[in-house]
Amino acid sequence: MEGVMSDYTGKEIVILEGLEAVRKRPGMYIGSTGSRGLHHLIWEILDNSIDEHLAGFCNEIHITMKKDGGISIEDNGRGVPVDIHPTKKVSTVRVVYTILHAGGKFGNSAYKVSGGLHGVGSSVVNALSTHMTVEVKRGGLVYRDEYKDGGHPVTELKNGALEPVGKCAKSATGTKVTFYPDAEIFETIHFKAEVIKKKLKEIAYLNKNLKLVFKNENDGEEKTYLEEHGIKSFVSYINRDAHVLHKEPIYFEGTSGDIEVEVALQYTTNFSEQINPYCNRINVVDGGTLVTGFKMALTRVMNQYARELGVLKDKDENFDGKDIRNGLVAIISIKHPDPQFEGQTKTKLGNTDAKTAVDEVVTTEIQRYLDKNINVLQAILDNSVKSYNARKASDKARNTVLKQLNDVDTKSKLAACTSKNPEECEVYIVEGDSAGGTVKTARNRKTQAVLPLRGKILNVEKASLEKILLNNEIKSMIAAFGCGIGDEFDINKLRYDKIIILTDADVDGAHISTLLLTFFYRFMPELIYSGKIYRGLPPLYKVDYEALDKKTKKKNSEYVFNDFELEKFRKNKNNKIVSIQRYKGLGEMDASQLWETTLDPESRLLAQITISDSVDADDATTTLMSSNVPPRRQFIMEEAQYANLDI
Repeated sequence: MEGVMSDYTGKEIVILEGLEAVRKRPGMYIGSTGSRGLHHLIWEILDNSIDEHLAGFCNEIHITMKKDGGISIEDNGRGVPVDIHPTKKVSTVRVVYTILHAGGKFGNSAYKVSGGLHGVGSSVVNALSTHMTVEVKRGGLVYRDEYKDGGHPVTELKNGALEPVGKCAKSATGTKVTFYPDAEIFETIHFKAEVIKKKLKEIAYLNKNLKLVFKNENDGEEKTYLEEHGIKSFVSYINRDAHVLHKEPIYFEGTSGDIEVEVALQYTTNFSEQINPYCNRINVVDGGTLVTGFKMALTRVMNQYARELGVLKDKDENFDGKDIRNGLVAIISIKHPDPQFEGQTKTKLGNTDAKTAVDEVVTTEIQRYLDKNINVLQAILDNSVKSYNARKASDKARNTVLKQLNDVDTKSKLAACTSKNPEECEVYIVEGDSAGGTVKTARNRKTQAVLPLRGKILNVEKASLEKILLNNEIKSMIAAFGCGIGDEFDINKLRYDKIIILTDADVDGAHISTLLLTFFYRFMPELIYSGKIYRGLPPLYKVDYEALDKKTKKKNSEYVFNDFELEKFRKNKNNKIVSIQRYKGLGEMDASQLWETTLDPESRLLAQITISDSVDADDATTTLMSSNVPPRRQFIMEEAQYANLDI
């Protein structure tokens, strides 16, 4: 444990703005009000404890699922400051947990490295809880602050100060937060132990020697996560079912300037690469400068070895970077004092010094490793040669197919929009000619194009590249988007700002959406990372009701998009429901209803497809869509209890 306790006081807590509208628009702060948003509350509080670990003050965190539905997170860090805040004139604990954008991550003195991007977490969790308590141990004293009904303080302050409620050993420092999510906000308030444990496992890999203790009071389960080898073990875990070219993952670390770099990598017999980048333990799924630096260094070093060992002759061209990375699984983890994130979803690192730092460390350390492990070097070079030969052969097949795209007859399928400005255009991908016809009638012809698919597209996880590119539905999409595929992909040539998947709300519709997303993820991932892929969310119900009023009974209709909203509608005593219509498919709505509910940018609901965790995304895609049945069966058995069935 490092650092000086006196450096962390109220003056390090910088306030940017007050807490506003969190309960009205929770999705802006936690992404959704479903299960994912519910668990995000845990990650927000956990982030604060892990930042204490990164700063050198915390080595143990306890996460408890309580019997009464709450979550408790306790660390042995310095404890949130309890002194009077210099501008708010109340205890700093109160400021941190009730004011949005108040936190030590905005100044430079409290945290050298921080994973929290916005510093909104603590107050947002409070705002979305029915009850929260914060217990702080500092200076041999215990302090307790309590909040109810969305962050309203119930503990009285004395002249702005929080009075101690007990004593403890001076060495016993830390913060304990217990909260209960609000059932009026969330679709479910039941936490899933498996989701929490999976996250803790990843956190342990990324934070070497941090002890995480999970306890579930509902069934008595207790589990400890502690990884001495960090991301090296993480790579082994990812490759647990793969055939690897060398038994032990390559691991090295180094520092360049004030940036710490850790890399672990291992080669497999798979025909793809998986690079998982982390900055301050945040998964930057869209990569950025740290990935660029890694790729540059690895390509340069391996080509240099290939020349020195005679694998490449003078007349031979260098290996392509993709040849060298074929079958590679790598984790790059850096600690940066001032990370700058780019992109629509803030999942791309933009710092140029990160590229330089990773390049320098990888160049130096991987050569040091490979000079001592010639057998590993030879295995990688052999793999690069095989990849090079296979790529040349597949390039010929792909080029033949891609030349045919100019001849693809999309006119019979694609109903184009009249505007040629990609920034205002969008394309709806719909299932079948029937739904396609309704959408074509309802759309705005100037900016909205429609591409009907005839049947389910190919499952690209099970097919060869040549078979994929010969599939008519896939060829139609490639031709319609205009941005190419593979090495020829250029997102600047994309003809639409939004690609919207619009399917029926049934099992077949969900399957088609999954097949499309698998294709985009494997062959056009830039579309997802750039925030171009969406799912249209048509309503599930139309509710006719009377608005009960002292003077009149006014008849109204309202569209409801899920069962959670319908249940809230039923409980509204100001309305008397007259009838409920259940929509099974898009074809059950006429053109005006479809426009109003699903196509009109002013009133429709769209879900943007994002990837928050590249390891999870790759793992789930492989498990659910590949030909390997046992892992899929196990996944379904484990997750079936959480499924929502529409029978």
